[in-house]
Amino acid sequence: MAVVYTLLVLFLAVFVAGFILLVLAAINFDVSNSEIPPGVNQPVKLRIIHVILISRAVVGKILENIGICSQISFVRYLQNRKTLGVDPKLFIKDLWFGKVPVRIYQPKVPSASRRRGVMFFHGGGWVSGSLESHEKLCRSIARESESVVVSVGYRLAPEHKYPAAYEDCLHATIHFMTDTEHYGVDPANVIVCGDSAGGNLAAAVSQTLAGRSDLPKLRAQVLIYPGLQALDFNLPSYQQNQGVPLLFRERAAFYVLQYLNGNSSNLEEVLEGSHIPIDIKLNYTKWVSPDNIPEKFKVRGYKPHVLLDCTTEVYETVKRFCEPNLCPLLAEDAIIQQLPESFILTCEYDVLRDDGLLYKKRLEDNGVRVTWYHLEDGFHGIISLYDYCGFSFPAGKRGLDSVV
Repeated sequence: MAVVYTLLVLFLAVFVAGFILLVLAAINFDVSNSEIPPGVNQPVKLRIIHVILISRAVVGKILENIGICSQISFVRYLQNRKTLGVDPKLFIKDLWFGKVPVRIYQPKVPSASRRRGVMFFHGGGWVSGSLESHEKLCRSIARESESVVVSVGYRLAPEHKYPAAYEDCLHATIHFMTDTEHYGVDPANVIVCGDSAGGNLAAAVSQTLAGRSDLPKLRAQVLIYPGLQALDFNLPSYQQNQGVPLLFRERAAFYVLQYLNGNSSNLEEVLEGSHIPIDIKLNYTKWVSPDNIPEKFKVRGYKPHVLLDCTTEVYETVKRFCEPNLCPLLAEDAIIQQLPESFILTCEYDVLRDDGLLYKKRLEDNGVRVTWYHLEDGFHGIISLYDYCGFSFPAGKRGLDSVV
């Protein structure tokens, strides 16, 4: 019996040691392939957070490989464990708008008039993120802007592919807009807001509602480093920031493919630009082109990319990238002209920076009033990190204040 016990202990020790070595090796590989530019303030904090997130992903992958759970399930599990308790300044309630779960944040302080309402769509590449992951951010927006915030728990990929997330956000927004009085909200003062993938969803919902005559007009759209197109992953910001945490270029393409097809089988073609026929790409160059990016954003190591054609087989799998509900930057001018006043936040060290810059230009060219806030020292995800696990990023707080 003692021998069996000893062998079991040795086996567990070897297993744990091997597990730790695998994690460390994966972390070292990912860190060595990342880059934190000198313009980022507090690079050590960013590196620590990056290592934490890599560790989480690596452990999840190992658990997936040994058959315990999927990597995505593990990451979501950790995200959903956050609990903040009661907020002394807010009433917080979980509800369902039809089949869509939502969390509503209402200021406790009485208001002499109806409040503004904010429909908030969380980021996470359409595959992660939740009501819990953005709880602190939504509380802050509700408190500081004295608004009623509705956070939407839309369905996630790859289990629920496009257009599931978009449809959930649209249905939740329409549900709220038809019942604003119940929440003390002015129906003429409803805003859609989101970060990253959530910014994509906010832009798509805003475009869909722009032509609706049976609903009040949206007051504004607030887009926080949104991803708005999947035609060109070789724009200046994608080249310059391809290895900058917290969103690598390859990961950005991976996420949008997960949202579209539930897999990433055409990742290489998407990254090199051989997933859309040249004639279709040329049709969209009036909107998606480095020529529309101000020159000052192209000085940091950008090299023009050669247009590549694609096979019919590849295009058939990704042709829905040309749909504005998935890539709002591709909407026709007639839709863009009807959009409400807009706020766009971009970060210098973010692969999605140019998506925001291109959309800003499109809106302005079509007479839409745009407020643009650019974080010169910002990186993707920084708004959610204004106070993360004791690490504070002043740039994230500046960005959040600008949103408020």
